[in-house]
Amino acid sequence: MYSPEEIVEITIQNGIKKIQKPFLAKCILGFIGGAMISLGYLAYIRISAPIPSEFMGLGTLLGSAVFPIGLIVILLAGGELITGNMMAVSLAFYDKKISFKNLLLNWLVVTFWNIIGGIFVAYFFGHFVGLTHSTIYQEYVLQIAQHKIHSTFMQSLISGIGCNWFVGLALWLCYGAKDAAGKILAVWFPVMIFVAIGFQHSVANCFIIPAAIFEGGATWRDFIFNFFPVYLGNILGGALFVAGFYYLSYKRKH
Repeated sequence: MYSPEEIVEITIQNGIKKIQKPFLAKCILGFIGGAMISLGYLAYIRISAPIPSEFMGLGTLLGSAVFPIGLIVILLAGGELITGNMMAVSLAFYDKKISFKNLLLNWLVVTFWNIIGGIFVAYFFGHFVGLTHSTIYQEYVLQIAQHKIHSTFMQSLISGIGCNWFVGLALWLCYGAKDAAGKILAVWFPVMIFVAIGFQHSVANCFIIPAAIFEGGATWRDFIFNFFPVYLGNILGGALFVAGFYYLSYKRKH
């Protein structure tokens, strides 16, 4: 592992690289990012749903163990995920390597294509192919989506903070690992834990709530009212609780 001081510098450079990518690359990689997170969530559902309710904890554990494949693919094969960018791009901004306009434009483009990727997987791989359409999987999708939809604004926001605190740490530890095996392990456990706890991830919700919509159990209004507080919480979790705290601790000179 690199030291925390070295990870700060690596993260800043990665934040700069994210800004410098061509627009088309941001769009394509953003779509990939949204799709990969959604496919990880689809795997979670396919594994967890058939497990009897009396073994619910086991189902959650097993589902959480496969969910991280999405972020592993994004970080090792290539992809842009807004929750990761909330941490890495923010750190580059704090160090005055990019402008606030650069940060906002990056977040806007990546967010849009993450949403498209999530909805794409929800409709085509979930509903159209039928992987969320049979009774047992459909019921589980609706159950998860309804739980998220019925959270209050503050519950969703704080849950979003907890989620991206872990996702930001996964990214941070990945940048700190020196080989592929280390990077996979660094990503796996923080992501697995946030999923097992039940924190809300704005891009993952771009899969699960639209999946419920396509199965007739939610509305686009529900999706919008859930997305914004979770997204705001994700910003605070990544940009403040990870990037902000570590920048103040290891980089900023007092």
